[in-house]
Amino acid sequence: MVMELFVNGTLMRGLALHANLEGAEFMGEFNTAPQYRLYTINDVHPGMFEVEEGGVSIAGEMYRMSDEIWNKVEAGEPPNLYCGPVLLDNGETVNGILFPREIAENNHRDISEFGDWRKYIASKT
Repeated sequence: MVMELFVNGTLMRGLALHANLEGAEFMGEFNTAPQYRLYTINDVHPGMFEVEEGGVSIAGEMYRMSDEIWNKVEAGEPPNLYCGPVLLDNGETVNGILFPREIAENNHRDISEFGDWRKYIASKT
C-alpha cells in the first residue's frame, strides 16, 4: 500500500530524522490551512495540533511512501507524536504528524508565530 504524509518537523529535508524517509518520494512543499498551532517540544522537534480559533498556517513537506518506509518513520518518531488528518491550504485532507494539544499547552512553548519549524530553529542561532 502507498501512503502520503505531510511532515512539518525533523523529517523534513536536511533535518535530523529525514533519513527515516529514505526511499520515499518527495511531492513538494505545502502549507496547512490556518487552523493549527505549533509548539516546540524542548527544542528537539515541533508539535502541531488543530484548533477552532486562533490557528495559523504551518509549512511542511509531502512524501509518498510504502508501508515499509512508513513503519520506519513511525518507529523513529519521538514520544507522543501520532499520525492524523491534516487540512492543507488547498482544501485537501492528508495524513500528517500531530501532537496532543493538552501536552503541548501544559508543558511546552507556543511558536506558532513562526509558522515553520525551520524558521523557529533559525531564529535561535
